[in-house]
Amino acid sequence: MLSRVSRILEQLNSAWDVLRTMTPSEYTMFREALGQSSGFQSYQYRMIEYLAGNKNAAMMRPHAHDEAVHTRLEAARQAPSLYDQAIRVLHRRGLMIDDKVRDRDVTAPHAADDSVRAAWMAVYRDPAHFWELYELAEKLVDFEDYFRRWRFNHVTTVERVIGFKRGTGGTSGVSYLRRMLDVVLFPELWQVRTEL
Repeated sequence: MLSRVSRILEQLNSAWDVLRTMTPSEYTMFREALGQSSGFQSYQYRMIEYLAGNKNAAMMRPHAHDEAVHTRLEAARQAPSLYDQAIRVLHRRGLMIDDKVRDRDVTAPHAADDSVRAAWMAVYRDPAHFWELYELAEKLVDFEDYFRRWRFNHVTTVERVIGFKRGTGGTSGVSYLRRMLDVVLFPELWQVRTEL
């Protein structure tokens, strides 16, 4: 399933190739009609962020007017993320994960932890023994890689089309999007690459 999700993200990334052909002049012809419309209003995108572990409670506000959507998003915010579940699998397979990680507040973004890094290191040092966990780790890296590309394509397309104007939803536009490039969802999976 994670392989399929990565292929879907690959398709979404291809859509930026079309969007970036729009010139600034062409965009200004209809930008005013967008009003305050913004990607912040996409509950589907917010759901992806929450399921992936980027759980910023402030991002619930644009959905406060729609009770059904707000309820679904809040449920996702309160639930363990994909990475929380992966870490729990590591523990169930006998790898030591600190209690503070297993019992953490899942409404907050995951912070890198030495016990999680050590568990993934054990997996990467013996992939034959931990083959399913190794495959899971690589599928998670694929997912984050494609998601990062989507964010990068987003920021460069926005900069190319509107420059550094404020975003339609009231954000700082490109500056905000660039900060999102620094969000790392599965930090230990990237850290182990340096240590191997």
